[in-house]
Amino acid sequence: ARAPAATRAAAGARVLVIDDNADAADSLVFLLRGQGYEVEVARSGPEAVERARAFRPDAALLDIGLPGFDGYEVARRLRREHPRELVLVALTGYGTPEDRRLAESAGFDAHLVKPVASPKLFALLGRALAARSGA
Repeated sequence: ARAPAATRAAAGARVLVIDDNADAADSLVFLLRGQGYEVEVARSGPEAVERARAFRPDAALLDIGLPGFDGYEVARRLRREHPRELVLVALTGYGTPEDRRLAESAGFDAHLVKPVASPKLFALLGRALAARSGA
């Protein structure tokens, strides 16, 4: 039997984790690598844009409150450079309706409020990557 599309999408997909909180970023890296993702980390807005150019991720998980410039600006810049293929997920403590509106207008595909249960995150990421790849 074939693996579900979400699982196939995860195999080898590249994910950029963007969070200035080292513990949060390291936890995500550990969980994502355990699911078969290739993962890199950026800890600021400017570093995120630079890393994305070199790493060419399939998806990026972004905190909003970042040094340099915020996650909304990172999303806008990444979306300009990768208009369709990059899956952008806001993973943040900012959860008001206005925060969600800002995330959507910045080009995020999804907005999740921390703490997020890892099965929920993996399911969303897998579905989004499968949809992007046409799986």
